[in-house]
Amino acid sequence: MIDPNLPLIDLHRHLDGNVRLETIIDLGRKHNLPLPAWDVESLRPHIQVSEAQVGVMAFIAKFKWLTAVMVDYAACHRIAYENVEDAYEEGIDYIELRFSPWFMSEPNGLDPVGVVEAVIDGVNAGARDFDIKVNLIGILSRTYGPIIATQELEALLAHREHLVALDLAGDEANQPGQLFIDHFRRAREVGWQITVHAGEAAGPESIWQAIFELGASRIGHALTAIEDSALMDYMAEHRIGIESNLTSNVQTSSIPDYASHPLRSFLKHGLLATINTDDPVISNIDLHHEYHIAAPAAGLTPDQIQQAQHNALMIAFLTPEDKASLALKYEA
Repeated sequence: MIDPNLPLIDLHRHLDGNVRLETIIDLGRKHNLPLPAWDVESLRPHIQVSEAQVGVMAFIAKFKWLTAVMVDYAACHRIAYENVEDAYEEGIDYIELRFSPWFMSEPNGLDPVGVVEAVIDGVNAGARDFDIKVNLIGILSRTYGPIIATQELEALLAHREHLVALDLAGDEANQPGQLFIDHFRRAREVGWQITVHAGEAAGPESIWQAIFELGASRIGHALTAIEDSALMDYMAEHRIGIESNLTSNVQTSSIPDYASHPLRSFLKHGLLATINTDDPVISNIDLHHEYHIAAPAAGLTPDQIQQAQHNALMIAFLTPEDKASLALKYEA
């Protein structure tokens, strides 16, 4: 289903949700951590989702052992590097990796600034070694509230030139976007793009707020946009991108099954919706799975799947020159 004449792009992948099981075991042994199992297959059920969870926060609880092994900056560097290698092995041409420095640092008491530095260095090393284009998106984890988000923002701003965008993720239901207006004003002032997790655990009003008060040009998930025809029209007219994540939306019980996913309707409505992986290790998928298995199960036609692939290039946080260069690789 992937169009071989278009670049393959993943715009919504959490770096801290993509830690190899082998790496968890290796770091667990190295640092004498109390892992629940010591071989890949026995560890798998503790990390990966095998059935729908009771909500987004239950899904996020699966991160426990992924962040537990982020014991020092070397571990964070390694995980970032391996994320780039994984993208290369999947045949991805361009990827945007996002991460929350507080979420990564908090379990082991690391300095969030040091985590940001380690992630940047690891991603840059991977991009050089595997010759793949990578951009980084910083996350404010709304779960911790606006005061911690300020500290997290400062850690990201310390290395602002290495990031292209700011995201808001975490507990949407209990930490609404209105609490983070000043944070995102500062992000826009330094020239970052804005993408926001919205409309996953809250209604379309959360998406409206992300667009008008936080300045989002892209929305992660945006599931409840389907409930508001005016919002759908606005997003289509103003080219607000949607980062869809088919499998994780089923696994968080945000939708009951693939067939219920609004992605098909988004594309039919002319929205710039895309196909992405979210947290590949937790979901036990890769981008090819989402294109070849999840997208057809969600009712997408081959033309719609290819339109989603094309949309990813359109809404990527890349310069026009970089977009043209990516496209040119497939026109030659």
